[in-house]
Amino acid sequence: MSTLNNSIANDALTIALDGRVDSKNVKQVEADINKCVSVKPAGPIILDCQKLDLISSAGLRMILRLKQSIADTKLINVSPSVFDVLQTTGFTELMEVHRAYRVISVKNCEKIGQGSNGVVYRYDEDTIVKTYWNPDALPEIHRERELARTAFVLGVPTAISYDVVRLEDGGFGAVYELLDAKSYIKVLADGEKTLDELVDMSVDLLKLIHSREVKPETMPDMRELAMGWVEDVRALVTPEEYERLRELMEAIPQDMHMLHGDFHFKNIMLQNNESLLIDMDTLCYGHPIFELASMVNAYRCFSETDPEESMRFLGIPAETAIEIWDKSLQRYLSGADEAVIRAVEQKAMLIGHLRIMRRAYRRKLTDTPYGRKVYDHSRQRISELLRVVDSLTF
Repeated sequence: MSTLNNSIANDALTIALDGRVDSKNVKQVEADINKCVSVKPAGPIILDCQKLDLISSAGLRMILRLKQSIADTKLINVSPSVFDVLQTTGFTELMEVHRAYRVISVKNCEKIGQGSNGVVYRYDEDTIVKTYWNPDALPEIHRERELARTAFVLGVPTAISYDVVRLEDGGFGAVYELLDAKSYIKVLADGEKTLDELVDMSVDLLKLIHSREVKPETMPDMRELAMGWVEDVRALVTPEEYERLRELMEAIPQDMHMLHGDFHFKNIMLQNNESLLIDMDTLCYGHPIFELASMVNAYRCFSETDPEESMRFLGIPAETAIEIWDKSLQRYLSGADEAVIRAVEQKAMLIGHLRIMRRAYRRKLTDTPYGRKVYDHSRQRISELLRVVDSLTF
């Protein structure tokens, strides 16, 4: 039997490579691998490179022969130095290659933000780390990186993760270089800019995002997602309310312009007086009413049942959050009269409370007194708004 450590799980044969694979030992390593393969049923081959320090061109040719013999062959836990060799020689395009992840701890790091998907920490002066509640978040991380790249290429200033790390306590994180960057919330708290200045800057950024057209295959369709929300609450509203919600949502025209999906002061960083977006996992496309709906939730609707929610979520008093919302909506609808502004607000709040009620129900928050209070409030607001909202567009 081969001297290489190997194991079989779920029909996949994992073989651990160790030390160096070069012209001096490649024949023996290849013979050992072939012995391992010969005693197992046909199936995927995984070469674990955690302890592989160096691989020469002879070793690469050996792996290529294995790949040609068994198509479902991949490499995992590849060190940065070996990964560079594989990438330079084109192996990362020929086969599946997974880098080894640097292990870090965020135990003593400053928490600078928290959202529905995880927590953001200041790791050091130069970098922040976004961690995820989901311990198997690698697909989410890679998806968010692709969304951020899409936005960046389209001219939207965004921070792009340059590394993925494994957390000491479990799970994964995405690392961003944000030297001396502060969230708008922190900038406001430190008095470096006034609320009006930050509102103007944020609305300029928002309009930039909404000016960018995207290809449908690059990100989700917000209208399609919203139609799903209506179906999710069908049993929670009256038949008449359900039909009205469905009609209003269906009447929103297809719109291929980009939306951030979670746009508020905590998700905008200021670095060298340049605004940068973070938390790009919510990126999508659709009518801007969906963006305004997420904004009114962050700044106003979440706090309607408990004003302290604004302090917990945004780190600012509810009065300040409402002021940011009011001024942002006025700036965004520049030139509109007060009646139009309030009508758009009602449209946004109808979608916003639909999301809140759905969230409370699906996450079983109604099992707690506070969660039930939130659910009942949004349920009532939906009924009220449906009586005055004639469309969801503007």
